[in-house]
Amino acid sequence: MIKKGRFSYLIRPALYVLDLLIISLLSYFFLTSNLIYITCFVSFWFILSISFSFYEVYRFTKLIRIISLLFKQIFLFTLAILSFLYIIDASIGPRIVLKFFVLIFLILNFWRISLFFLFRKYRSITGSNYKQVVIIGANRSTKKLQEFFNKEVGFGYRFKGFFTDSSDSNKLGSVSESFEYILLHNIDEVYCSIKELSNNSIKEFIEFCDTNYKTLKFIPDNKGLFAKNLHLNYYDITPVVSLRQIPLEDPLKSGFKRLFDIVFALFIICFLLSWLIPIVGLIIVLESKGPIFFHQNRPGIKEKGFLCYKFRSMTVNSTTEESATRNDARVTRVGKFIRKTSIDELPQFFNVLFGSMSVVGPRPHLWRQNEMYGTKISKYMVRHYVKPGITGLAQVRGYRGEIETRDDIVNRTKYDIFYIENWSLLLDINIIGQTVLNIFKGEDKAY
Repeated sequence: MIKKGRFSYLIRPALYVLDLLIISLLSYFFLTSNLIYITCFVSFWFILSISFSFYEVYRFTKLIRIISLLFKQIFLFTLAILSFLYIIDASIGPRIVLKFFVLIFLILNFWRISLFFLFRKYRSITGSNYKQVVIIGANRSTKKLQEFFNKEVGFGYRFKGFFTDSSDSNKLGSVSESFEYILLHNIDEVYCSIKELSNNSIKEFIEFCDTNYKTLKFIPDNKGLFAKNLHLNYYDITPVVSLRQIPLEDPLKSGFKRLFDIVFALFIICFLLSWLIPIVGLIIVLESKGPIFFHQNRPGIKEKGFLCYKFRSMTVNSTTEESATRNDARVTRVGKFIRKTSIDELPQFFNVLFGSMSVVGPRPHLWRQNEMYGTKISKYMVRHYVKPGITGLAQVRGYRGEIETRDDIVNRTKYDIFYIENWSLLLDINIIGQTVLNIFKGEDKAY
Protein backbone atom coordinates (compact mmCIF):
# COMPACT_ATOMS: atom_id res chain seq x y z
CA MET A 1 0.00 0.00 0.00
CA ILE A 2 1.39 3.43 -1.01
CA LYS A 3 1.82 5.82 1.84
CA LYS A 4 0.07 9.13 1.70
CA GLY A 5 3.09 11.11 2.86
CA ARG A 6 2.97 11.06 6.64
CA PHE A 7 5.85 13.52 6.81
CA SER A 8 4.29 16.26 4.64
CA TYR A 9 3.96 18.49 7.68
CA LEU A 10 7.78 18.59 7.89
CA ILE A 11 8.20 20.14 4.42
CA ARG A 12 7.63 23.76 5.45
CA PRO A 13 9.90 23.64 8.55
CA ALA A 14 12.56 21.96 6.40
CA LEU A 15 12.30 24.81 3.88
CA TYR A 16 12.79 27.31 6.69
CA VAL A 17 15.91 25.51 7.94
CA LEU A 18 17.47 25.10 4.49
CA ASP A 19 16.74 28.70 3.45
CA LEU A 20 18.22 30.04 6.67
CA LEU A 21 21.26 27.84 6.19
CA ILE A 22 21.77 29.16 2.64
CA ILE A 23 21.36 32.75 3.84
CA SER A 24 23.81 32.20 6.71
CA LEU A 25 26.47 30.70 4.43
CA LEU A 26 26.10 33.38 1.76
CA SER A 27 26.21 36.10 4.39
CA TYR A 28 29.38 34.59 5.87
CA PHE A 29 31.23 34.25 2.56
CA PHE A 30 30.04 37.42 0.80
CA LEU A 31 29.11 39.98 3.49
CA THR A 32 30.69 39.45 6.88
CA SER A 33 32.13 36.83 9.22
CA ASN A 34 30.60 38.60 12.23
CA LEU A 35 28.24 36.03 13.74
CA ILE A 36 26.14 38.70 15.47
CA TYR A 37 25.52 40.39 12.10
CA ILE A 38 24.65 37.05 10.51
CA THR A 39 22.23 36.30 13.34
CA CYS A 40 20.54 39.66 12.70
CA PHE A 41 20.30 38.89 8.95
CA VAL A 42 18.71 35.51 9.66
CA SER A 43 16.28 37.20 12.06
CA PHE A 44 15.35 39.72 9.32
CA TRP A 45 14.52 36.87 6.95
CA PHE A 46 12.47 35.06 9.56
CA ILE A 47 10.47 38.16 10.58
CA LEU A 48 9.79 39.17 6.96
CA SER A 49 8.68 35.65 6.03
CA ILE A 50 6.17 35.67 8.88
CA SER A 51 4.96 39.20 8.10
CA PHE A 52 4.43 38.59 4.38
CA SER A 53 3.41 34.89 4.49
CA PHE A 54 6.34 33.94 2.29
CA TYR A 55 6.04 30.25 3.14
CA GLU A 56 2.27 30.14 2.60
CA VAL A 57 2.77 28.02 -0.52
CA TYR A 58 0.61 24.99 -1.27
CA ARG A 59 0.62 22.16 -3.77
CA PHE A 60 -1.79 24.07 -6.02
CA THR A 61 0.25 27.34 -5.86
CA LYS A 62 1.48 28.36 -9.31
CA LEU A 63 5.20 28.66 -10.04
CA ILE A 64 4.94 32.33 -10.98
CA ARG A 65 3.36 33.02 -7.57
CA ILE A 66 6.29 31.29 -5.85
CA ILE A 67 8.83 33.36 -7.82
CA SER A 68 6.87 36.56 -7.13
CA LEU A 69 6.86 35.87 -3.38
CA LEU A 70 10.56 35.07 -3.51
CA PHE A 71 11.42 38.31 -5.28
CA LYS A 72 9.39 40.37 -2.81
CA GLN A 73 10.94 38.59 0.17
CA ILE A 74 14.54 38.99 -1.07
CA PHE A 75 14.02 42.62 -2.10
CA LEU A 76 12.72 43.59 1.36
CA PHE A 77 15.38 41.44 3.00
CA THR A 78 18.10 43.30 1.08
CA LEU A 79 16.66 46.68 2.05
CA ALA A 80 16.68 45.57 5.68
CA ILE A 81 20.35 44.56 5.41
CA LEU A 82 21.27 47.85 3.72
CA SER A 83 19.53 49.84 6.48
CA PHE A 84 21.21 47.75 9.18
CA LEU A 85 24.68 48.15 7.70
CA TYR A 86 24.18 51.86 7.09
CA ILE A 87 23.52 52.32 10.81
CA ILE A 88 25.92 49.74 12.28
CA ASP A 89 28.79 49.20 9.85
CA ALA A 90 29.27 51.42 6.78
CA SER A 91 32.40 49.50 5.73
CA ILE A 92 30.25 47.01 3.83
CA GLY A 93 29.19 49.03 0.79
CA PRO A 94 25.92 48.85 -1.17
CA ARG A 95 27.67 47.31 -4.20
CA ILE A 96 28.60 44.25 -2.16
CA VAL A 97 25.02 44.00 -0.84
CA LEU A 98 23.69 44.29 -4.41
CA LYS A 99 25.89 41.40 -5.51
CA PHE A 100 24.62 39.48 -2.50
CA PHE A 101 21.03 40.25 -3.56
CA VAL A 102 21.60 38.95 -7.11
CA LEU A 103 23.36 35.83 -5.87
CA ILE A 104 20.78 34.92 -3.25
CA PHE A 105 17.96 35.57 -5.73
CA LEU A 106 19.52 33.24 -8.33
CA ILE A 107 20.36 30.50 -5.84
CA LEU A 108 17.00 30.51 -4.03
CA ASN A 109 15.12 30.71 -7.32
CA PHE A 110 17.02 27.72 -8.66
CA TRP A 111 16.42 25.87 -5.39
CA ARG A 112 12.70 26.64 -5.25
CA ILE A 113 11.97 25.97 -8.95
CA SER A 114 13.87 22.68 -8.77
CA LEU A 115 11.94 21.72 -5.65
CA PHE A 116 8.63 22.65 -7.32
CA PHE A 117 9.22 20.28 -10.25
CA LEU A 118 10.86 17.65 -8.03
CA PHE A 119 7.76 17.38 -5.85
CA ARG A 120 5.48 17.16 -8.89
CA LYS A 121 7.66 14.45 -10.42
CA TYR A 122 7.86 12.62 -7.11
CA ARG A 123 4.07 12.58 -6.72
CA SER A 124 3.59 11.49 -10.35
CA ILE A 125 6.05 8.60 -10.19
CA THR A 126 5.60 7.27 -6.64
CA GLY A 127 2.02 8.27 -5.89
CA SER A 128 3.18 9.44 -2.46
CA ASN A 129 2.39 12.72 -0.73
CA TYR A 130 -1.14 12.74 -2.14
CA LYS A 131 -4.58 13.77 -0.88
CA GLN A 132 -7.73 11.77 -1.55
CA VAL A 133 -10.63 13.96 -2.66
CA VAL A 134 -14.31 13.67 -3.55
CA ILE A 135 -16.62 16.19 -5.17
CA ILE A 136 -20.19 16.87 -4.12
CA GLY A 137 -22.25 17.90 -7.15
CA ALA A 138 -22.13 17.30 -10.89
CA ASN A 139 -22.05 20.30 -13.20
CA ARG A 140 -19.72 22.17 -15.53
CA SER A 141 -17.51 23.50 -12.73
CA THR A 142 -17.15 20.16 -10.97
CA LYS A 143 -16.35 18.42 -14.28
CA LYS A 144 -13.52 20.90 -14.86
CA LEU A 145 -12.20 20.28 -11.37
CA GLN A 146 -12.43 16.53 -11.92
CA GLU A 147 -10.45 16.96 -15.15
CA PHE A 148 -7.80 18.93 -13.27
CA PHE A 149 -7.42 16.27 -10.58
CA ASN A 150 -7.11 13.47 -13.15
CA LYS A 151 -4.84 15.33 -15.55
CA GLU A 152 -2.46 17.15 -13.19
CA VAL A 153 -1.23 14.13 -11.24
CA GLY A 154 1.87 16.01 -10.12
CA PHE A 155 -0.17 18.24 -7.82
CA GLY A 156 -0.82 15.22 -5.63
CA TYR A 157 -4.61 14.79 -5.67
CA ARG A 158 -6.38 11.48 -6.09
CA PHE A 159 -9.93 11.95 -7.28
CA LYS A 160 -12.12 9.13 -5.97
CA GLY A 161 -15.46 10.20 -7.48
CA PHE A 162 -18.42 12.49 -7.06
CA PHE A 163 -21.81 12.38 -5.33
CA THR A 164 -24.95 14.03 -6.59
CA ASP A 165 -28.70 13.76 -6.28
CA SER A 166 -29.12 14.29 -10.01
CA SER A 167 -29.16 11.36 -12.40
CA ASP A 168 -25.63 10.54 -13.52
CA SER A 169 -24.30 7.09 -14.39
CA ASN A 170 -20.78 7.91 -13.18
CA LYS A 171 -21.67 9.05 -9.68
CA LEU A 172 -20.64 7.10 -6.59
CA GLY A 173 -23.93 7.79 -4.90
CA SER A 174 -26.29 10.45 -3.62
CA VAL A 175 -25.24 13.43 -1.49
CA SER A 176 -26.50 11.76 1.71
CA GLU A 177 -24.43 8.63 0.95
CA SER A 178 -21.23 10.67 0.70
CA PHE A 179 -20.77 10.99 4.48
CA GLU A 180 -20.30 7.27 5.04
CA TYR A 181 -18.00 7.00 2.01
CA ILE A 182 -15.79 9.88 3.22
CA LEU A 183 -15.23 8.19 6.57
CA LEU A 184 -14.89 4.65 5.20
CA HIS A 185 -12.31 5.57 2.52
CA ASN A 186 -10.38 8.09 4.62
CA ILE A 187 -11.02 11.03 2.28
CA ASP A 188 -8.80 14.06 2.99
CA GLU A 189 -10.60 16.88 1.17
CA VAL A 190 -14.25 17.43 0.21
CA TYR A 191 -15.16 19.85 -2.59
CA CYS A 192 -18.80 20.97 -2.51
CA SER A 193 -20.57 22.72 -5.37
CA ILE A 194 -22.71 25.42 -3.76
CA LYS A 195 -24.93 25.33 -6.84
CA GLU A 196 -26.37 21.94 -5.84
CA LEU A 197 -26.59 22.30 -2.07
CA SER A 198 -29.17 23.99 0.13
CA ASN A 199 -28.12 26.12 3.08
CA ASN A 200 -28.98 23.27 5.44
CA SER A 201 -26.83 20.85 3.42
CA ILE A 202 -23.91 23.28 3.48
CA LYS A 203 -24.20 23.59 7.26
CA GLU A 204 -24.35 19.82 7.53
CA PHE A 205 -21.13 19.41 5.54
CA ILE A 206 -19.37 22.10 7.58
CA GLU A 207 -20.31 20.39 10.84
CA PHE A 208 -19.42 16.94 9.51
CA CYS A 209 -15.99 17.98 8.22
CA ASP A 210 -15.17 19.94 11.37
CA THR A 211 -16.09 16.99 13.54
CA ASN A 212 -14.14 14.46 11.47
CA TYR A 213 -11.09 16.62 10.68
CA LYS A 214 -11.73 16.74 6.94
CA THR A 215 -10.77 19.73 4.79
CA LEU A 216 -13.87 21.28 3.26
CA LYS A 217 -13.73 23.53 0.19
CA PHE A 218 -16.52 25.13 -1.84
CA ILE A 219 -16.91 25.55 -5.58
CA PRO A 220 -18.92 28.77 -6.06
CA ASP A 221 -21.91 29.05 -8.33
CA ASN A 222 -20.13 31.75 -10.33
CA LYS A 223 -22.69 31.92 -13.17
CA GLY A 224 -19.84 32.97 -15.47
CA LEU A 225 -18.35 35.49 -13.03
CA PHE A 226 -14.81 34.25 -13.71
CA ALA A 227 -13.71 35.86 -10.42
CA LYS A 228 -10.56 34.29 -8.98
CA ASN A 229 -9.85 36.53 -6.01
CA LEU A 230 -12.84 36.58 -3.69
CA HIS A 231 -11.45 38.47 -0.72
CA LEU A 232 -12.61 38.26 2.88
CA ASN A 233 -12.49 41.33 5.13
CA TYR A 234 -13.92 41.96 8.57
CA TYR A 235 -15.90 45.09 9.42
CA ASP A 236 -15.48 44.82 13.17
CA ILE A 237 -16.52 41.14 13.56
CA THR A 238 -18.80 41.01 10.51
CA PRO A 239 -17.25 39.06 7.58
CA VAL A 240 -17.65 40.81 4.21
CA VAL A 241 -16.62 39.15 0.93
CA SER A 242 -15.43 41.38 -1.91
CA LEU A 243 -16.03 40.02 -5.40
CA ARG A 244 -12.51 40.81 -6.54
CA GLN A 245 -9.31 42.52 -5.52
CA ILE A 246 -7.47 44.35 -8.29
CA PRO A 247 -3.73 44.65 -7.57
CA LEU A 248 -3.33 47.66 -9.89
CA GLU A 249 -5.71 49.71 -7.76
CA ASP A 250 -2.79 49.92 -5.34
CA PRO A 251 -0.98 53.22 -6.25
CA LEU A 252 2.42 51.67 -5.51
CA LYS A 253 1.84 48.69 -7.82
CA SER A 254 0.28 50.78 -10.59
CA GLY A 255 3.18 53.25 -10.30
CA PHE A 256 5.68 50.40 -10.57
CA LYS A 257 3.90 49.06 -13.65
CA ARG A 258 3.84 52.56 -15.17
CA LEU A 259 7.59 52.92 -14.60
CA PHE A 260 8.18 49.56 -16.27
CA ASP A 261 5.98 50.63 -19.21
CA ILE A 262 7.89 53.88 -19.71
CA VAL A 263 11.32 52.22 -19.57
CA PHE A 264 10.25 49.38 -21.88
CA ALA A 265 8.52 51.73 -24.35
CA LEU A 266 11.53 54.08 -24.50
CA PHE A 267 13.81 51.11 -25.15
CA ILE A 268 11.66 49.87 -28.06
CA ILE A 269 11.19 53.37 -29.51
CA CYS A 270 14.90 54.29 -29.32
CA PHE A 271 16.47 51.00 -30.40
CA LEU A 272 13.83 49.54 -32.72
CA LEU A 273 11.23 52.00 -33.98
CA SER A 274 13.82 54.75 -34.62
CA TRP A 275 15.09 52.84 -37.66
CA LEU A 276 12.12 50.53 -38.33
CA ILE A 277 9.53 53.28 -38.91
CA PRO A 278 11.35 54.80 -41.97
CA ILE A 279 11.89 51.36 -43.53
CA VAL A 280 8.37 49.99 -42.94
CA GLY A 281 6.84 53.37 -43.78
CA LEU A 282 8.65 53.49 -47.14
CA ILE A 283 7.54 49.95 -48.05
CA ILE A 284 3.91 50.72 -47.09
CA VAL A 285 3.84 53.90 -49.22
CA LEU A 286 5.51 52.22 -52.22
CA GLU A 287 2.91 49.45 -52.29
CA SER A 288 -0.18 51.49 -51.46
CA LYS A 289 -0.38 55.27 -51.44
CA GLY A 290 -1.63 56.78 -48.22
CA PRO A 291 -0.54 57.42 -44.64
CA ILE A 292 2.03 55.23 -42.91
CA PHE A 293 0.00 54.97 -39.73
CA PHE A 294 -3.59 53.98 -39.12
CA HIS A 295 -5.32 55.32 -36.02
CA GLN A 296 -8.69 54.53 -34.57
CA ASN A 297 -10.59 55.60 -31.47
CA ARG A 298 -10.81 52.73 -29.00
CA PRO A 299 -12.25 52.32 -25.47
CA GLY A 300 -9.49 52.44 -22.86
CA ILE A 301 -9.41 52.33 -19.05
CA LYS A 302 -12.85 53.08 -17.55
CA GLU A 303 -14.05 53.12 -21.18
CA LYS A 304 -12.36 56.45 -21.92
CA GLY A 305 -11.65 56.78 -25.63
CA PHE A 306 -8.12 57.13 -27.03
CA LEU A 307 -6.45 57.01 -30.46
CA CYS A 308 -4.80 53.62 -30.96
CA TYR A 309 -1.97 53.67 -33.54
CA LYS A 310 -0.79 50.93 -35.90
CA PHE A 311 1.18 50.64 -39.12
CA ARG A 312 -1.34 50.75 -41.96
CA SER A 313 -1.83 47.24 -43.33
CA MET A 314 -4.89 47.75 -45.57
CA THR A 315 -5.73 49.80 -48.62
CA VAL A 316 -6.27 53.48 -47.88
CA ASN A 317 -10.04 53.42 -48.39
CA SER A 318 -10.54 50.76 -45.70
CA THR A 319 -12.33 52.10 -42.66
CA THR A 320 -12.42 48.91 -40.62
CA GLU A 321 -8.68 48.16 -40.44
CA GLU A 322 -8.93 46.26 -37.19
CA SER A 323 -11.68 43.88 -38.34
CA ALA A 324 -9.61 41.80 -40.74
CA THR A 325 -10.86 38.31 -41.47
CA ARG A 326 -8.99 35.30 -42.83
CA ASN A 327 -7.82 35.93 -46.43
CA ASP A 328 -9.17 39.50 -46.28
CA ALA A 329 -8.76 41.14 -49.72
CA ARG A 330 -8.27 44.57 -48.16
CA VAL A 331 -4.95 43.57 -46.57
CA THR A 332 -1.93 44.54 -48.68
CA ARG A 333 1.04 42.24 -49.28
CA VAL A 334 3.23 44.07 -46.81
CA GLY A 335 0.18 44.23 -44.54
CA LYS A 336 0.02 40.42 -44.43
CA PHE A 337 3.64 40.27 -43.33
CA ILE A 338 3.48 42.94 -40.63
CA ARG A 339 0.24 41.47 -39.28
CA LYS A 340 1.69 37.95 -39.22
CA THR A 341 4.76 39.17 -37.32
CA SER A 342 2.79 41.69 -35.20
CA ILE A 343 5.03 44.52 -36.49
CA ASP A 344 1.86 46.51 -37.22
CA GLU A 345 1.28 46.80 -33.44
CA LEU A 346 4.67 48.40 -32.65
CA PRO A 347 3.54 52.07 -32.99
CA GLN A 348 1.36 51.42 -29.93
CA PHE A 349 4.52 51.82 -27.85
CA PHE A 350 3.90 55.55 -28.36
CA ASN A 351 0.47 54.96 -26.79
CA VAL A 352 2.27 53.27 -23.90
CA LEU A 353 4.74 56.15 -23.52
CA PHE A 354 1.94 58.73 -23.47
CA GLY A 355 -0.06 56.72 -20.92
CA SER A 356 -3.16 55.57 -22.83
CA MET A 357 -1.97 51.95 -23.03
CA SER A 358 0.27 49.51 -21.18
CA VAL A 359 2.73 46.98 -22.59
CA VAL A 360 0.61 44.15 -21.15
CA GLY A 361 -3.13 44.24 -20.58
CA PRO A 362 -6.45 43.33 -22.21
CA ARG A 363 -6.37 44.16 -25.92
CA PRO A 364 -8.44 47.28 -26.81
CA HIS A 365 -11.56 46.24 -28.70
CA LEU A 366 -13.70 48.25 -31.09
CA TRP A 367 -16.51 50.38 -29.68
CA ARG A 368 -19.04 48.27 -31.56
CA GLN A 369 -17.64 45.14 -29.88
CA ASN A 370 -18.30 46.75 -26.51
CA GLU A 371 -21.87 47.40 -27.59
CA MET A 372 -22.18 43.85 -28.89
CA TYR A 373 -20.70 41.98 -25.93
CA GLY A 374 -21.04 44.42 -23.02
CA THR A 375 -24.46 43.13 -21.96
CA LYS A 376 -24.28 39.63 -23.45
CA ILE A 377 -20.97 38.33 -22.09
CA SER A 378 -20.88 38.19 -18.31
CA LYS A 379 -18.21 40.46 -16.77
CA TYR A 380 -17.00 41.60 -20.19
CA MET A 381 -16.79 45.25 -19.04
CA VAL A 382 -14.40 44.30 -16.21
CA ARG A 383 -11.73 44.36 -18.94
CA HIS A 384 -11.76 48.17 -18.68
CA TYR A 385 -10.66 48.25 -15.04
CA VAL A 386 -7.06 48.58 -16.26
CA LYS A 387 -5.30 50.11 -19.26
CA PRO A 388 -5.46 48.10 -22.49
CA GLY A 389 -2.23 46.43 -23.60
CA ILE A 390 -0.19 45.76 -26.72
CA THR A 391 -0.23 42.09 -25.76
CA GLY A 392 -2.10 40.17 -23.10
CA LEU A 393 -2.66 36.83 -21.40
CA ALA A 394 -5.59 36.00 -23.68
CA GLN A 395 -3.44 36.62 -26.77
CA VAL A 396 -0.60 34.32 -25.69
CA ARG A 397 -3.18 31.65 -24.83
CA GLY A 398 -4.39 31.65 -28.43
CA TYR A 399 -7.36 34.03 -28.23
CA ARG A 400 -6.18 36.83 -30.50
CA GLY A 401 -7.44 38.26 -33.77
CA GLU A 402 -10.89 37.66 -35.19
CA ILE A 403 -13.70 36.61 -32.86
CA GLU A 404 -15.30 33.72 -34.77
CA THR A 405 -17.35 31.99 -32.08
CA ARG A 406 -18.91 32.83 -28.73
CA ASP A 407 -16.24 30.70 -27.04
CA ASP A 408 -13.57 33.02 -28.45
CA ILE A 409 -14.90 36.08 -26.64
CA VAL A 410 -15.89 34.14 -23.49
CA ASN A 411 -12.40 32.67 -23.09
CA ARG A 412 -10.73 35.95 -23.97
CA THR A 413 -12.76 37.63 -21.23
CA LYS A 414 -11.87 34.88 -18.74
CA TYR A 415 -8.14 35.29 -19.37
CA ASP A 416 -8.36 39.09 -19.26
CA ILE A 417 -10.14 39.03 -15.90
CA PHE A 418 -7.69 36.48 -14.54
CA TYR A 419 -4.84 38.81 -15.54
CA ILE A 420 -6.52 41.83 -13.92
CA GLU A 421 -7.08 39.97 -10.65
CA ASN A 422 -3.67 38.29 -10.54
CA TRP A 423 -1.35 40.95 -11.94
CA SER A 424 2.33 40.88 -11.06
CA LEU A 425 5.43 42.21 -12.80
CA LEU A 426 6.64 38.64 -13.26
CA LEU A 427 3.37 37.78 -15.00
CA ASP A 428 3.92 40.75 -17.36
CA ILE A 429 7.46 39.60 -18.14
CA ASN A 430 6.22 36.06 -18.71
CA ILE A 431 3.54 37.28 -21.16
CA ILE A 432 6.07 39.45 -23.03
CA GLY A 433 8.40 36.47 -23.35
CA GLN A 434 5.61 34.22 -24.63
CA THR A 435 4.56 36.93 -27.10
CA VAL A 436 8.07 37.04 -28.57
CA LEU A 437 8.18 33.24 -28.83
CA ASN A 438 4.77 33.17 -30.55
CA ILE A 439 5.95 35.75 -33.10
CA PHE A 440 8.83 33.48 -34.15
CA LYS A 441 6.72 30.30 -34.01
CA GLY A 442 3.86 31.90 -35.92
CA GLU A 443 0.19 31.93 -34.96
CA ASP A 444 -2.79 30.64 -36.88
CA LYS A 445 -4.93 33.68 -36.10
CA ALA A 446 -2.27 36.28 -36.91
CA TYR A 447 -3.86 37.66 -40.09
